[in-house]
Amino acid sequence: MNIIAAADRNWGIGKDNQLLDHIPEDMKFFRTTTSGKAVIMGKNTFLSFPNQKPLPNRMNIVLTHDEAFCTEGIFVCKSIEEAVSLAKKEYAGEDIFFIGGETVYREAAAICDTAYITKIDNEYEADRFLVNLDKLPEWTVKCEEMIKCENGLYITFVTYKKKL
Repeated sequence: MNIIAAADRNWGIGKDNQLLDHIPEDMKFFRTTTSGKAVIMGKNTFLSFPNQKPLPNRMNIVLTHDEAFCTEGIFVCKSIEEAVSLAKKEYAGEDIFFIGGETVYREAAAICDTAYITKIDNEYEADRFLVNLDKLPEWTVKCEEMIKCENGLYITFVTYKKKL
């Protein structure tokens, strides 16, 4: 199973329930990587989507304890275990992606073996953070590719693997 996220130099991932920056190159990577797969997210992450619509061409699973929460095109689960079980009925582990937010990422790090992190070479004012995988000995960099975005910003696509 996988984590996919974009983080700044301080591993910040969001502020006020929004992404820190809109980076088309990262958005394209996210779409390409998760298309046709299962995505698991917290309720606030879902609510941050434009028009609060599910991501197209994906199985959208939202984690919440709000029993009244229901939106067309999503599956609602109360726990990561329930969400993973549901996703595994349709998808193999490598096709399941945790896409946020902070609490979901923290729990997912314990059960995932791959993390796709877009490192943004910038610092933002963030109020949500991803655990710094560079400081966890069980995670190692498998590959990385730096690109210069059209807006002049540099980002690095880093794939981490967990030592088993």
